[in-house]
Amino acid sequence: MKIAVSGKGGVGKTLIAGGLARCFVTRGLKTIAIDADTSPNLALTLGLSLKEARRIMPISENKELIRSKTSIGDPSVFRLSFTVNDIVREYSVETPFGVSLIVMGTVRDAGSGCACPANAVIRTLLRHLMVERGEAIVVDMEAGVEHLGRGTAQHVDIMLIITDANMKSLETARNIGKLAESAGIRQVALVGNRIQKETQVRVVEDFAEKIGLTILTLVPFDKKVAEAEICGETPLRYGDSEFVRAIEKLCGRLTSKSD
Repeated sequence: MKIAVSGKGGVGKTLIAGGLARCFVTRGLKTIAIDADTSPNLALTLGLSLKEARRIMPISENKELIRSKTSIGDPSVFRLSFTVNDIVREYSVETPFGVSLIVMGTVRDAGSGCACPANAVIRTLLRHLMVERGEAIVVDMEAGVEHLGRGTAQHVDIMLIITDANMKSLETARNIGKLAESAGIRQVALVGNRIQKETQVRVVEDFAEKIGLTILTLVPFDKKVAEAEICGETPLRYGDSEFVRAIEKLCGRLTSKSD
């Protein structure tokens, strides 16, 4: 099961990605979570402390690793073919929920010189994880649609587009859906998040019907989630919360699809 979780920034995609990764582990699946967001914080969702999260160097910022994989001695030319098994082994971080975490980060072009070697490492690593490995993979994509432009999601089994009932979130979801279709993503579905009122249910359902996407689930607004994040805790610790129960239900639907 290879899943990409996308959507506008702030709609809760990182929390849902972390929740799914945790659920896969509880179902006995060896699971790797990939943080490919521009502002990586999946580590906190998966139970690592702020101090532990800050110690993780994103792959895109590890200059020595990138040099060792791509350099051939000529700064104007770089190697395109290299192995990445060792990256998974040496740079994944074990989290309290039993999920292995890899923080990809994002290449920053401005002022950083040629970004091609770093992009080559990230593309190769993502392809390796998606195509050549047997673990369940959950990718927390960067907000918006940029990741599809780089083709980093082309090998996923399903792309989940997270949205709330806000018009800006829905418009971003529409754009992601169009790009996912043009990129050849096999399955794309919506997940409505932070749903409080029947009017919000109708907004998301009407939107899904208009753009022709299936809603896999509607995740209710949960005060425990908001309170936990204010306190700097992961909401995934509250197994009796409405949010966790909704994610477990979503996880069940996804695993049944892959059987």
